[in-house]
Amino acid sequence: MTEAIVNQYWTLLADRHDADAFQTLDAAYREPQRAYHAWGHIVDLLTKLDALGSLATRPDLVAAAIFWHDSVYLTRDPDGRPRTDPENVRASAALFERHSRFDAVEAQSIHDMIMATASHMKAKATTEHYPGFARDLDFFLDLDLSSLAASWAIFERNLDDIHFEYGWVPERAFYLGRVQMLESFLGGGESLYRLPETRALWLEPALANLRRAQAELRERLARPASSA
Repeated sequence: MTEAIVNQYWTLLADRHDADAFQTLDAAYREPQRAYHAWGHIVDLLTKLDALGSLATRPDLVAAAIFWHDSVYLTRDPDGRPRTDPENVRASAALFERHSRFDAVEAQSIHDMIMATASHMKAKATTEHYPGFARDLDFFLDLDLSSLAASWAIFERNLDDIHFEYGWVPERAFYLGRVQMLESFLGGGESLYRLPETRALWLEPALANLRRAQAELRERLARPASSA
């Protein structure tokens, strides 16, 4: 964890949470089953928010959504049942609500940003909680997908980290699932990123990474099952 950026933004938010909130987050993002969905992801998004904060009307609320959006992350339940992304998102939103001391409008805004990650590409603001909320929600979702535009080395490492989180899934099934995910992102085309500013920054490298990863995974899947 890069403490400086975390401390910078938590200082803005601490008095709008209960006393146990940060300890809860810290324990969550250090859980041993995590690799990608850990503090590194949160630091990455906060760092980008810091650089692009002028795009947000309420960067403080975007920061709160960043802190809480993956606060619950399991790929399977203790009984072995696969856990869906929407289940994790709902649990993350509920955990935020448990520790929130934001006013009603702010809390609902953060809740809706968190919940938007359950459907990501299809999500949109249904209520303009404050002037600029819809754009803030779009900005937050763009930040959450910004790692798709990382250098290939980082992109590949992120895929490996997600593979670790799904280590219980048979390898071939995991690759099939990743191909489907990549295809869903590629299917979005230019709408992968919502804001013109983030699209200009991230769309081209993200699509290049997605196409390269798709080709490599398809090549693996074309091999005999024992070598995939």
